[in-house]
Amino acid sequence: MVALTGATGFVGQAVLDEADRRGMTVRALTRRPQAARKGVHWVTGSLENTAALSALVRRADAVLHVAGLTNAPDAAGFNHANVGGTQAVLAATRDAGVQRFVFVSSLSAREPQLSAYGNSKAEAEALVETSPLDWTIVRPPAIYGPRDTEMFELFRAASYGVVPLPPRGRASLIAVEDLARLLLDLALAANLRETLEPDDGHPRGYSHADIARLMGEAFGKRALGIHLPKRMLQLAARADRLLRGDRAKLTLDRVGYMSHPDWVCDPDKAPPRQLWQPQIAAREGMAATALWYRKNGWL
Repeated sequence: MVALTGATGFVGQAVLDEADRRGMTVRALTRRPQAARKGVHWVTGSLENTAALSALVRRADAVLHVAGLTNAPDAAGFNHANVGGTQAVLAATRDAGVQRFVFVSSLSAREPQLSAYGNSKAEAEALVETSPLDWTIVRPPAIYGPRDTEMFELFRAASYGVVPLPPRGRASLIAVEDLARLLLDLALAANLRETLEPDDGHPRGYSHADIARLMGEAFGKRALGIHLPKRMLQLAARADRLLRGDRAKLTLDRVGYMSHPDWVCDPDKAPPRQLWQPQIAAREGMAATALWYRKNGWL
């Protein structure tokens, strides 16, 4: 029995899909009623609800804490969800006597000074590291795949042949299906108190222009990547806020870490090869993602 937070989100849904393929049982936290799903026991509640968290982790073999806020109006919002939420899940896990704890953080925690989001993830990591649990921290790079709303707008731009990019730099990628496999593999592991940075195995990641090219190829096009200076991204973030309010995807906080030139995973922090290896190359994964967007009417 694996207890899962963030089950209704992009990564969480991929974890449920992978658990179903493996025949694993998952107890999953949800704020709203969900349709019945084989192998999934829904627990209604939130990270602020101690009774729901207790029910979630009771008699679990491992806890996967995936839930997190990636967009908030200020630092207080990030801290409440990402730091306070992690603290609450840790407390419930400890009180229930569950030992195995896997926490999904972010590469942005590596440079906490760049964004309130990254700082909140770094503070949450510190809570996990000082806990008495058998923990593993996972820092994914840019995640893409079916159902993703975060990178969707870049894919949509690529479908028209032009992709707006941050200042020149490099980044690693991982397909959400590969990440889901890793998280469940880690739930079954033990004595792995490490911070891991998984990716798709491509050496030194990809230049931003490479990523634009791959997205274009997913639509059978030669997409032009246009690098925008940080100042222009900041202006665009303010405009997005005016137009879409809390639904804005480009925020000033995101501009802070998007403009950093190095989001390549550290190969020394790769997951043990005997435990997990990536299976999805970027070209194939992005083509499958573009096809999913089309089939499901997103494009």
